[in-house]
Amino acid sequence: MKLLKLILFLLLAGFSAVAADQAGSPAAPAILPKVFGGWQMQGSAHLSTDPAVADPVNAALLKEYGFTDFASSVYARDDGRKLTVKAARFGDASGAYGAFTFYKTPEMLTEKIGDLASSLNERVLFLRGNVLVDAVFEKLSAMSAAELRDLSSALPLPQGNLINLPSVPAYLPKQAYVKNSAKYVEGPIGLEKINSPIPASLVDFGAGAEAVLGTYYTSTGDATLAIIAYPTPQIAGDHLRKLEAAVHPAAGSSQPALMNGPVFGNRTGPLLVIATGAISESEAKSLLASVNYEADVTWNQNTHFDKKNNVANLLVNVIILCGIIAAFSVAAGVAFGGLRLLVKRIWPDKVFDRPEQIEFISLHLSDRGPGAPESR
Repeated sequence: MKLLKLILFLLLAGFSAVAADQAGSPAAPAILPKVFGGWQMQGSAHLSTDPAVADPVNAALLKEYGFTDFASSVYARDDGRKLTVKAARFGDASGAYGAFTFYKTPEMLTEKIGDLASSLNERVLFLRGNVLVDAVFEKLSAMSAAELRDLSSALPLPQGNLINLPSVPAYLPKQAYVKNSAKYVEGPIGLEKINSPIPASLVDFGAGAEAVLGTYYTSTGDATLAIIAYPTPQIAGDHLRKLEAAVHPAAGSSQPALMNGPVFGNRTGPLLVIATGAISESEAKSLLASVNYEADVTWNQNTHFDKKNNVANLLVNVIILCGIIAAFSVAAGVAFGGLRLLVKRIWPDKVFDRPEQIEFISLHLSDRGPGAPESR
């Protein structure tokens, strides 16, 4: 009985080890490398999971974008130059892209670093996967961009489709677009931070919406074009009707208009397109018509191809578990047989094969004579 309990305990321990391996996820890799492009980290990086450490003023916005952790460090070269690097990591590339558009200013120049990059004097802001990096050089050199490309290649990348940038900004028309004016938002805080003329109640982020807003030149000033993506065309159509009712309340209604000035709306697929600001009706119709949704069949569900959800890793663990069970079975058989032989050698006929245990009833049929009567 004790041997059986021991076997059961070891089997349960094996199952628990496999389950723990499947359920446990590896710790997130460090954001910033120790060395890159001739730069050496001074001391250790300052780490935090508090968005207020990354940006005390916009901590709530970072959290809305899916902020996970932050790292900052000072790097130095042999020639005495210094570089300050701050890196914020988000749950996916969409959140990092939203933060990138928020911090990017109109006067910045486009750079070729990472996935997206902009610079202003000694400051370079670039995006790589789900990491947003803000680098400030003490003094620029001809190799500064190349050095930051080395840093970009050293950053950890997310797995699966978490690395994909949002597709909604691609629908912004290029004609008459004001440079660096696009802002990608995923919630009401972001909409408020960019002073959007469209209230969050009309966007309804609770319905799974994401939006991008851009500024456009018109003959009478600047106009705002908002493209709001919803999960289905039906939801987008419902919100277009809500927008029309909010802009033009029914006669006799006590509900005031939620938006002032000219507001024009249109729907294309699951996209709700809104133009507002200093824009004429003809220009608004032309701008709205330039946004056309094209349906593409894509697989946007997270595949989770990692150690935790890798089928091949599961099969390997199953094979290992089968080997453990087989080894326990062989060990248990050898232990039981060896224990029996050892006991019989030390205490012969005392524990196993005792005479009273092996006696059996014998009829002695061979002892019956030819004339013996049959038993009844």
